Amino acid sequence: MDAEKAVAERYQARRDVMDERVTRRWAGAETLALGRGGVTAVARATGLARMTVRAGRDEVSGKRPEGELVRVRRKGAGRPPVEVAQPGLTETLESLVDPVTRGDPESPLRWTCKSTRMLAAELEKHGYKVSPQKVGELLKSQGYSLQAISKSLEGESHPDRNAQFEHINAQVQEFQARGQPAVSVDTKKKELVGAFKNGGREWQPAGAPVLSLTHDFPGTAVGKAIPYGVYDIGDNSAWVSVGVDHDTPVFAVNSLGAWWRKMGHARYPEAKELLVTADSGGSNSARSRVWKAELQRLADATGLCISVCHFPPGTSKWNKVEHRLFSHISLNWRGRPLEDYETVVNLIGTTTNTKGLKVKARLDRRRYRTGVSVSPEAMHELHLVRATFHGDWNYVLKPRMDK
Repeated sequence: MDAEKAVAERYQARRDVMDERVTRRWAGAETLALGRGGVTAVARATGLARMTVRAGRDEVSGKRPEGELVRVRRKGAGRPPVEVAQPGLTETLESLVDPVTRGDPESPLRWTCKSTRMLAAELEKHGYKVSPQKVGELLKSQGYSLQAISKSLEGESHPDRNAQFEHINAQVQEFQARGQPAVSVDTKKKELVGAFKNGGREWQPAGAPVLSLTHDFPGTAVGKAIPYGVYDIGDNSAWVSVGVDHDTPVFAVNSLGAWWRKMGHARYPEAKELLVTADSGGSNSARSRVWKAELQRLADATGLCISVCHFPPGTSKWNKVEHRLFSHISLNWRGRPLEDYETVVNLIGTTTNTKGLKVKARLDRRRYRTGVSVSPEAMHELHLVRATFHGDWNYVLKPRMDK
């Protein structure tokens, strides 16, 4: 390793003054000086291709006449990368992988169940010529990696899980192509409001940490914050209603309505439809009658046809709101006690990311009753149209003209 380090240092000191031929011959000389294993050591220390190092070794040792070697290329010469020679290749590959992307979206790594050979064949159908090896390199550059199957605590996955993922993806693309809004909704983890320790660290003067209570007893809290997020998938913006009472379907739909009044209507003044993607549990549960009845009320009030697509049970982390909004909120308030509701709202409202995320937040002090029920007769009055594919997960609530 010391020999490799010395080679690397010598290479860094000379690389700017050596052309291709001199570099090759220098690498060959270093290889001969190191002896057995020299090709591997020099290639690893310099980043040069093993074939180049071997060619230099053969030239210096006289095994290959210099005249047989390739020309010295001018700087910048050579075949352009395949993604440059074939514009749109990277975007097309991403579109092929994204609908079936698996795994935790909050992780910097993503992985795909399609092989590089299959993806290369599919790209060829789209008019791109690329090898499976290059597909693998492009996937790695975009943050993908191959992963083995790992058991989780979600229980048995639904047999139609992937089909539902692809259905949701197709619906989002279809709505966006028509200029209609598509949002992702969910409730973030409830937070105790008070001088409690919050995970993470932030810069503070040395020896002057922010102080917090030693115990997180709910009885000493100011209250609890219940952030319900509505993330606009196409606009990269979001609305968050911070509730103080209970996370109920009425609260969830009121939050959705607040997004439409404060942000959505101005962003989509000609909209006639709205797509809502949500998980299958909680206040926006696929089984909840109150959720559907409240959506009907919102449809009647706004005149929007509200389409809903639920993620299969146990897959809420795949919902866009989780990793495009909630993860950034958690980063923004890490290491800070959520001392009062004003702090919670301000920290949420100032959340952003490198892609220009915009967030608006408001405190909802209303009280929401639990245990509300909707009778079968009231359900029959809803203008509810279920999809042919999994009508329990996919349905539309159309506005009632007489309301």
